[in-house]
Amino acid sequence: MLSTRRLLDLARAERLVVVCDYDATLAPDDPARPAREGIAAVRALAELPATTVVVVSHRSLADLAVLSRLPAEVELVGEYTPLSVEPLTAHATDVLHLADGDGVPQLAYLLEERRHWLFGARPVPIERHSLLSNRRALALVTPDARVTWMCAPEPDSPALFADLLGGPEAGHFSIVPAHGRLPLGQRYLPGTMAVETRWAGLTVTDHLAEDTPPHRTDLVRRITGTAPAHVEFAPRPEFGQVPVTLTQTRDGLRVEGTSEPMVLRSPGVVWEVDGDTARATVHPPAVLELRCGTEDFAPAETTVPDWSGWLASLTLPATERDLVARSAMTLRALCHRGTGAVLAAATTSLPEEIGGVRNWDYRYCWLRDGALTAQALVALGSTEEAESFVDWLHRVLATLPGPERLHPLYTVHGAQLGPEAVIDTLPGYAGSRPVRVGNLAGQQVQLDVFGPVVDLVLDLATARDRLDDRDWDLVTAMVSAVAQRWQEADHGIWEERHAPRHRVYSRVMCWLTTDRAIRIAERFDRPLDPEWLILRDVIAADVLKRGWNEDVRAFTTAYDGTDLDAASLHVGLSGLVTDERFTATVEAVEAGLRSGATVYRYRRDDGLPGDEGGFHLCAAWLVEAYLLTGQRDQAEELFAQLVACAGPTGLLAEEYDPVTERSLGNHPQAYSHIGLIRCARLLDPPPVHAAPPLA
Repeated sequence: MLSTRRLLDLARAERLVVVCDYDATLAPDDPARPAREGIAAVRALAELPATTVVVVSHRSLADLAVLSRLPAEVELVGEYTPLSVEPLTAHATDVLHLADGDGVPQLAYLLEERRHWLFGARPVPIERHSLLSNRRALALVTPDARVTWMCAPEPDSPALFADLLGGPEAGHFSIVPAHGRLPLGQRYLPGTMAVETRWAGLTVTDHLAEDTPPHRTDLVRRITGTAPAHVEFAPRPEFGQVPVTLTQTRDGLRVEGTSEPMVLRSPGVVWEVDGDTARATVHPPAVLELRCGTEDFAPAETTVPDWSGWLASLTLPATERDLVARSAMTLRALCHRGTGAVLAAATTSLPEEIGGVRNWDYRYCWLRDGALTAQALVALGSTEEAESFVDWLHRVLATLPGPERLHPLYTVHGAQLGPEAVIDTLPGYAGSRPVRVGNLAGQQVQLDVFGPVVDLVLDLATARDRLDDRDWDLVTAMVSAVAQRWQEADHGIWEERHAPRHRVYSRVMCWLTTDRAIRIAERFDRPLDPEWLILRDVIAADVLKRGWNEDVRAFTTAYDGTDLDAASLHVGLSGLVTDERFTATVEAVEAGLRSGATVYRYRRDDGLPGDEGGFHLCAAWLVEAYLLTGQRDQAEELFAQLVACAGPTGLLAEEYDPVTERSLGNHPQAYSHIGLIRCARLLDPPPVHAAPPLA
């Protein structure tokens, strides 16, 4: 009988052929009565792509067909000899031969694993995952309290639990009631990043501890109620590529075989350990503490970190106030407290199309995304994150010969990314491969990144009513970079992986860099270089002359084409264009890129196979554009549709498919929450001032 490891390898073959002996495997007792389970598995395997099933027999082909009653998808070979199947196996990358009575269970197991490899198991919808964060490590929890994603000690560290992308074999930490009923609900505890999942008689509350050293990550899972719970702990370090063994101790479990120490503190729990997986029935109350980076089993404080004081310091709009509050907390959760870097999202490789290849790693700090995240929080009244991000950027700049050499993104510690890699042992979310680590965009030219940084410095200095000298130095560095490179073609905000173009959005952001720098100099009495005024006017004239396409009646993606791009709305959102050409561009984007509740980035061939969903950020841009062009009703309608896309705990992924009505892309995505916050603020009714008292 084949090992489980061998069956898993077969399930992941690029082109698999299964050769099954009818008499020995499918009908060992009576040739007229083949095993029902075996026949069902053979039929189902034959229907899978890149899978051929051959049923052989020493009988004649006619007799085999009558006895087996198998469909045409199954290849039948009578009067079998090994040579007779060679033409059917010639192009296979792997072949399974089954010719014994133990074959049916192996067929059933192979079928399940091959289905999972090709299509993925039926996954939890992306938007239904809730985020845990201590502003260093991150984890995702499903609606039934299954931890399916966790990277520690850093957000871009290899995953300890990767069930999200590889199924149970890739690691998970599950708690379910013994009575087996469905959850009653899930929520964030108010003012926290702690997630509470409830069943009848059982509650699980999860959080990542904040008061631990940088090298250590503690996942705390508190079980309360009256119903016993079944717990399964299956750590799989390094995306499941490092084998481990669990050892029970007096106070819990020790994970053996990892490069860093790891324990699960669970005093009083009796575990059944099976190699790398442990199971137990736990009677509440109980606290399970997964401690990564230490062998310490000593008791420790497990209080849920409270962010309510920070939340109370914000000025929140009345429009969707609770959802804006959760969005603000989500953005803060993506801010790395050790370095000041800001993550674009918590995950890698959640697909932009189910089954597609547009799967990217967003666990890094993009200059653009980080600046926009910090700016959104400044607008709500919190400057701490912006100050930390600007400090991080100063450190990055100190490693470069000049600001024009800035890369679009870095690791949380400010290092350049290594080569993009593929983890080919993981089938991906819902069978969406490849699973990528790293991001090739780190080597691209993206000339728009300077604008959001200078815009952030302006908002931060205005909020604090002061401009630090080093921040003014940062502004001058950004303008210097623009002066040197603004006429170059680039890959743009969407990071397309083909030839650079002269993109309207990138040129608008270069204009914004100089415009906001001039405003800063005037507002804070800094020396204004006259060349900046000239540069601003030259870039503006270039955009107005070459970005507008009279045939399309819109500002297009780039100077060399007629294709539309939602990012071109920034000709008006930035303040560069305020006339009828902006209105015409809004109308063109609505007609060409909006579909129901969402707005696509573009509809052009970008050199990648497959399709993608609409982007929540693009929908937010269109909401703002509607408001600027006097279309408040349309703005409110689209914003309501954006709000409806949020998951049960208020989180938004990157994209939305209006046809299947499902979220797509990495989750939660900073861009999406930035857009929601800005729209809510813009749509908020003006405050009603009390009438002056009567004399």
